[in-house]
Amino acid sequence: MKVIVPLLRWILFRLFRTRISGLERFDPSGPALLLPNHVSLLDGLFLMLALPRDVVFVVNTQIATRFAFVLKYCRIVTVDPLNPYSVRSMIKTVQKGSPLVIFPEGRITTTGSLMKMYSGVGYIALKTGVPIHPVAINGLERSKLSYLGGMVKRRLFPEVQLMIGSPYRLRFDPARSVKAQKEQAAAQIDQMLRRELFESRMKPDVNLFDELLAAAERNGGGFPVCEDASGQKLSYDRLVLGTCVLGQRLSGMLRGETNVALLMPNAIAHVVAFFALVKIGKTPTILNFSSGASVMLDCCETASIQTIVTSREFVEKAKLHSVVELFGQQRIRVLYLEDVKASIGAGDKLGGWLDCRLKRPALPGPGEVILFTSGSESKPKGVVLSHRNLYANIQQARCSIDFTAKDKVFNAMPMFHSFGLTAGTLLPIVSGMKLFLHPSPLHYKAIPELVYASNATILFGTSTFLAAYGRVAHPYDFYSLRYVVAGAEKLKEDVRQLWYDKFGIRILEGYGTTETAPVLALNTPLAFKKGTVGRLLPGIECVLEKVPGIEGGSLYVRGPNVMKGYLLHGEGFVACPDWYDCGDIVDIDRDGFVTVLSRRKRFAKIAGEMISLNAVEELVAKCIPNMESAAVSIPDARKGERIVLFHTSPQLTLAELKEGIRALGGSPLLVPSQLRYTEKLPLLGSGKTDYVTLKLWVEAE
Repeated sequence: MKVIVPLLRWILFRLFRTRISGLERFDPSGPALLLPNHVSLLDGLFLMLALPRDVVFVVNTQIATRFAFVLKYCRIVTVDPLNPYSVRSMIKTVQKGSPLVIFPEGRITTTGSLMKMYSGVGYIALKTGVPIHPVAINGLERSKLSYLGGMVKRRLFPEVQLMIGSPYRLRFDPARSVKAQKEQAAAQIDQMLRRELFESRMKPDVNLFDELLAAAERNGGGFPVCEDASGQKLSYDRLVLGTCVLGQRLSGMLRGETNVALLMPNAIAHVVAFFALVKIGKTPTILNFSSGASVMLDCCETASIQTIVTSREFVEKAKLHSVVELFGQQRIRVLYLEDVKASIGAGDKLGGWLDCRLKRPALPGPGEVILFTSGSESKPKGVVLSHRNLYANIQQARCSIDFTAKDKVFNAMPMFHSFGLTAGTLLPIVSGMKLFLHPSPLHYKAIPELVYASNATILFGTSTFLAAYGRVAHPYDFYSLRYVVAGAEKLKEDVRQLWYDKFGIRILEGYGTTETAPVLALNTPLAFKKGTVGRLLPGIECVLEKVPGIEGGSLYVRGPNVMKGYLLHGEGFVACPDWYDCGDIVDIDRDGFVTVLSRRKRFAKIAGEMISLNAVEELVAKCIPNMESAAVSIPDARKGERIVLFHTSPQLTLAELKEGIRALGGSPLLVPSQLRYTEKLPLLGSGKTDYVTLKLWVEAE
């Protein structure tokens, strides 16, 4: 035995290139709980070889019988999951002073992500009060002994990483019910294990092109990763090759430049151009083509843009000729991808082919991407996101919801919007999912049919867009969808109910900002609470700062997904402070679920009281369910401010609205002072209501 275990360790750890970290955080001389995720039949063996001999493993009686020839080399306690006394035996083992390894999921994952946590493990943690170490296992899910056949590309000897997390304790409160504490403890264990998994997957230095290469290696070069509405399809091999060849051609044309603008719709050409710029060490600066010529010029000036990469076909279809002419007048060069492609020579092709074959990493560069906010400032602000910020948000999402190679993401959200870039484009490409790109989220009739035809399983959208798709779609159009995720604006109750009643789909609402790359919180199938935006993602810390006269608090966050800083017009780069101010008033309950109450700017002070304009809109929606509305505030000499409501119902009267709000028990302060009818509310390119334009309409009157 003294020879067999070390020999087995030496052989397996070299075959699987095993890395172990965090052992110094664990004291094997005293009682403790080690709680790993469960990804394969090899998990227990690797932990047995990595951990000290004093550790005791909890083993199912059936598993103990099947693998007795291996388990005789370690200390075990066998349990029958159907026997309620099994928990007692585990508690006694810990109370005797032994460290205990328990798989809190109770089974090997069949999704690639964490399964549900059993409350019995929470009870053991509460009852013993011993240190708890989350243990992250990565890599063995790609082994031949995982249960993920067809979901991931499995290998004989995948690279393995084991990380033991810092200890924490759960305290039992005699004044509270045992059942509630067990459930809360299981939720805390779940969150701590997800955090450890996230930490184990992070890297000090990240380059998105290098992550593209790694994804191609993990998932196979022939994997069909991307297609678009034109019918073009790319495998990983073709995507990498196209990126390398275009990068070769652009490198000479963009010599001396750092920030290069992209003016493109959702299409494969946009993806290739994005990664080509990253490959040659440039910073992709993505312009919002729906924002207008003057705003785009301001963006170019803010980011010191000398060259814009676009497509002649796109300029024709989007009728952007006047905008392109304006760029020329400002001495900003416009490169058409059609012309660049035609100018690619044999040398570019050979150099790109060699880069691809030799898997050469990206050239050194800032490692950044620049997006622009759609706020109310007079000039747009450039948000500088590092590759690590974007990669962190991808890993945070992967630790929260299960995604596999069987999934297909349908993305119509534009890449100039952080939701469309990170969740809609980079997440599937880096994670090994199929991606379908559609050029515009405004094609309300076409998109449901395309989702149906493409057999998409994941759809991202805003409340406004999802409402439009839901109204026109056939009840069977979304039969293949596993997840529908809403972000960028508050999900309206009527939209949630429409999707549930018509399609049987529960929309998962999330929350974030461009500055946080963008997702901060997300409802998931395992942690869902209606009316909230879910729990904060792993690795995100927050504080709530009290705001006088308002319930909840102003949200400040920090984490690896928070931006590097702003590019301000005429000022240059301004670094992000340690805690980023989200500008939102939120409430966080005991279980960690976040409720967004309103934007801090979306409050009106009326007669000394702080009134949420979001609350006004929600109350109006309850009074007249099938009407769109948006509330803005303007100065008022008598009350400080007053509320003007824009709406899409020509018959609506103020008296009718007052009566409806009164019947619902709403405060008189929530009743708008004036109504303004408009055929349709103005929208930003992201699908959010354009409140700046609405306020300008009122001021113009």
